[in-house]
Amino acid sequence: MKSPAVVTERPVLAGSDVPLGATWDGTGTNFALFSAHAEKVELCLFDSRGRREIERIELPEYTHQVWHGYLPDVRPGQLYGYRVHGPYAPEAGHRFNPNKLLLDPYALQHYGNLRPHPSLFGYRMNSNNADLSFDRRDSAFVMPKCVVVDNAHTWGSDYRPQRPWGRSVIYEAHVGGMTMGRQDIEQPLRGTFEGLANPSVIDHLVKLGVTAIELLPVQAFYDEGHLVDNGLVNWWGYSTLGFFAPAPRFLTQDGSLHEFKLMVRRLHEAEIEVIMDVVYNHTAEGSERGPTLSFRGIDNASYYTLADDPRYYFDTTGTGNSLNLRNSRVLQMVMDSLRYWVEECHVDGFRFDLATTLGRDRDHYSEHAIFLEAVRQDPILAGVKLIAEPWDTGPNGYQVGNFPPGWAEWNDKYRDTTRAYWKGDGGKLPDMASGLLGSADTFQKAGRRPWASVNFITAHDGFTLMDLVSYNDKHNEANKEDNRDGHSHNLSWNCGVEGPTDDPEIIALRERQRRNLMATMIFSQGTPMILMGDERGRSQDGNNNTYCQPGEINWLDWEPDEANLAFEEFTRACLQIRASRGLFVAERYLHAGPDARQGRFAKWLRPDGETMADEDWQNGESRAVALLLHEEGSYLLMVLNASDTDVAFTLPGGPEREWRCLVDTDAGHADPAAPMQALGDSVHRPGRSFMLLETETHG
Repeated sequence: MKSPAVVTERPVLAGSDVPLGATWDGTGTNFALFSAHAEKVELCLFDSRGRREIERIELPEYTHQVWHGYLPDVRPGQLYGYRVHGPYAPEAGHRFNPNKLLLDPYALQHYGNLRPHPSLFGYRMNSNNADLSFDRRDSAFVMPKCVVVDNAHTWGSDYRPQRPWGRSVIYEAHVGGMTMGRQDIEQPLRGTFEGLANPSVIDHLVKLGVTAIELLPVQAFYDEGHLVDNGLVNWWGYSTLGFFAPAPRFLTQDGSLHEFKLMVRRLHEAEIEVIMDVVYNHTAEGSERGPTLSFRGIDNASYYTLADDPRYYFDTTGTGNSLNLRNSRVLQMVMDSLRYWVEECHVDGFRFDLATTLGRDRDHYSEHAIFLEAVRQDPILAGVKLIAEPWDTGPNGYQVGNFPPGWAEWNDKYRDTTRAYWKGDGGKLPDMASGLLGSADTFQKAGRRPWASVNFITAHDGFTLMDLVSYNDKHNEANKEDNRDGHSHNLSWNCGVEGPTDDPEIIALRERQRRNLMATMIFSQGTPMILMGDERGRSQDGNNNTYCQPGEINWLDWEPDEANLAFEEFTRACLQIRASRGLFVAERYLHAGPDARQGRFAKWLRPDGETMADEDWQNGESRAVALLLHEEGSYLLMVLNASDTDVAFTLPGGPEREWRCLVDTDAGHADPAAPMQALGDSVHRPGRSFMLLETETHG
């Protein structure tokens, strides 16, 4: 289905090699595309529905490895793509094929969907299963198109909340999952940016007490062919194809980026920051066997890190390819993209997927890598939150604690330790103590602060909190991969029965375990992150890898039962307590003794009230401990008992001292304004329970 070449007679001016992309100046549009190895670049213009290629125009100029041209009469709304000519020489790393319509890496909007089809591939397999045969089928009819955009937007009085890191509480959410089940949102708006901007949705976040929403990928991505064949979708979106364009599925029909900006403004009005989960480590084109959609056909040898044999990719992401950030133009694209979302779209921060890849030179990771140094010195990015997922699948890929100053990191050590501790595993007290005080052993260097540890128990990748206490094993059969996908080391415990149960004792234990895990995370030093729906008992039926599931399994339940409403209220109260007690948002580590500037200190106590000694920490059978925190005459006492038996804890200060019980997970109690009362000289704590006490008495 090759489109006929259309010879243009319209005026094409030289234009400029900067900026890259399609830039409307109020009169015409400048087109500029980087390709160091291309021999010719054709701009293809399409009709308003993207079905017919109406004109093909050779870009007339080549400056500094950029092909460019200016069309005086091309206006916003024009659909376009590129065809790039050059050598098809996989053995040299070149995979040019002008039969494939290509998306502009700098496109600000996409139109239409990607339809899986053999014509998307730049090669045909030969009898030896090798991609040696050049494919001449035209792919334009199954490709989305780029859109020329007028980027003007009236922001009015919008301002960034600029919440201090120490007072941040992150809520990880999916645009579609957050809004699809909300009945008071008009059907066309459910699952969209406008749906997320609905006052009822924002009100839920405000009342809960979160300060930032971290959105799973919202940059343009599409469904892979094998998922479509199985009736599934790419739900999570970790397969980016346009670093400047919003994902079309989150826009209303005929919508635009302005809908994203409206969402940001309304969240800002509620003092909630917007953090984007971004995927700059790889693209949707996959391995050398993948489709030719954009980067591969524009300049494969520049955009991707190639293996010693240039036919293949050096892949540290597990997706088939890794972006080559050591190429200055590829680095520029990523930096331009980050600045664009900050300056034009007012986002407040980024969470970087598989961030170790961004700091690599092939096998070697360094906190002084080109990309990390570029981010560190950038004045635009200096004022936004930067969060690393500090691992990838390549050699030496696990780099928790090794990102530069200014970065926060997902702390999976904290996740695993907290899960294992409350499950009842032995030998976890030392690591649990470290996690409660901000994981200083991992993050305290170069002036980094406790907030650098993003503490989480659950995230999109893995069990929900409800499933964590309801399943021992993953149940991913719905993904149609024979339950082989998803990790098996979940550190979960079903409390006695796999999956749903009517047993009241097991239900009560699961509820207490949920409260234990949530309270521990909220009251740990560092930055807590709550997974969407955990506050309301969202379950994925034991599926710990719902990346391809489009239905209610990935939706927030807006009509939870009484028990889950009670758990939401418990979570809300815990967050109120955290926000109102300065010790929980300390900017300095408390592990090393007194902080003379604010009179703060932390002290670990045995159940008998004595200070923990070295041999106590080395006792692998010990599962009960208390943490005493002090600030300007106020004391907080956290009491943790992860054993399965009752333990009596001696209270500091003697029987005459009064305490306020702020949190008791056994009773399901959390109250920021609980009354003071005399508790005697000790408290008896049931197995697997957490308590938080406060006193204002000196002594």
